[in-house]
Amino acid sequence: MRLELRRGSLVMAVLACLRTEQYGYSLRQALAADGLEMEESTLYPLLRRLESQGLLQREWREEEKRKKRFYLLSPGGVSMLAALTDEWRGINASLDKI
Repeated sequence: MRLELRRGSLVMAVLACLRTEQYGYSLRQALAADGLEMEESTLYPLLRRLESQGLLQREWREEEKRKKRFYLLSPGGVSMLAALTDEWRGINASLDKI
């Protein structure tokens, strides 16, 4: 049960973190700092899926003598995050009434 709840919230958490540009490792650290540890084997396929859905933009850059893939929300990602946040708040409000 807990796994299902967590899985559903990971997309929203990743989108929320990518309101500011980050590369994979920094994103993983940011999520872990907020209590949402995620394995690389979960994060990178999720990033590829979100990108293929048009929710993320990415760019390769060299930083500290290494190439890194940076991610940022696309305009569609901004809209999706807003919709998911509204839905999340509605669900929370309903649960609070029970």
